[in-house]
Amino acid sequence: MRIEYREEPCKSALNPVKGMGFKWSLNPYMGCVHRCTFCYVRHFEHRSDRPFDDRYGTSIRVKTNVAAVLRKELARGSWEHELVVVGAATDPYQPAEGRYKLTRGCLEILRDASNPFGIITRGPMIVRDLDVLVDAARRAEVGVTFSIPTLDEDVWKRTEPSTAHPRQRLKAVKTLVDAGVQARVGMAPILPGISDRPEQLREVVLAAREAGATGIWANLLFLRPGTREHFLEHLAEDWPEQLPLYERLYEGKAYLGAGETKPLRAEVSALAREFGIRDRRKLKLAPPPEPEQLSLTL
Repeated sequence: MRIEYREEPCKSALNPVKGMGFKWSLNPYMGCVHRCTFCYVRHFEHRSDRPFDDRYGTSIRVKTNVAAVLRKELARGSWEHELVVVGAATDPYQPAEGRYKLTRGCLEILRDASNPFGIITRGPMIVRDLDVLVDAARRAEVGVTFSIPTLDEDVWKRTEPSTAHPRQRLKAVKTLVDAGVQARVGMAPILPGISDRPEQLREVVLAAREAGATGIWANLLFLRPGTREHFLEHLAEDWPEQLPLYERLYEGKAYLGAGETKPLRAEVSALAREFGIRDRRKLKLAPPPEPEQLSLTL
């Protein structure tokens, strides 16, 4: 698959966010080569009349000046040093970061400003920036959430066609925690009937504990327009026997209700208590039941 990288400057680095538990996001890149079948960002692409199908992730916008713009924004007298979440719309440690180092540049600026930040990623490349993360954590609240919804080889390969192996992410968790950086595991999205079996959940929580994760949370799949069409198309190819279940569960809605979500979260919480995972972080990067994110594509 051919990937196009478009080097384009940005007018703003910080994006206002609504309904996600934090007010500001930062995305050095737009578009993601991971191309996960369940990616909720496909919904925002659909809403903006951009490709959300298999074309999503084949064109990556590289915000070449994002670090310089961020420095100016953090220096404004009106800036209140609020939490900034890096990677809310696209993985900041996708392969392009190896070449452009925009994420590292932004982290250095956040560190220099002693500004709290969190990172959401599936990319073990983050260990390259351990020096910056350790230094930043001495100055402000810093936390990393690794998305690891499953350790099942088949589910991972079918739903995350271009991501690093989940075990590699767990190694990165351990590296960060051993260095004193708070690193949690986000089990999301859990796929009903596919990755929600008790033994699968237990395997991830136990592995997170062995990696030293400082916290863990779980959430079920969201199927909003854009994500829905793409995911169900792949579901029909990979697990056709599950299609009737999803058509019933998600009929007329994008989010599953408390009847489905509460038992899952309670089971993961019970496993976390059993294995002694204690979330010592004040910072919460787990999304609420119905997130709505604004200005993701600035």
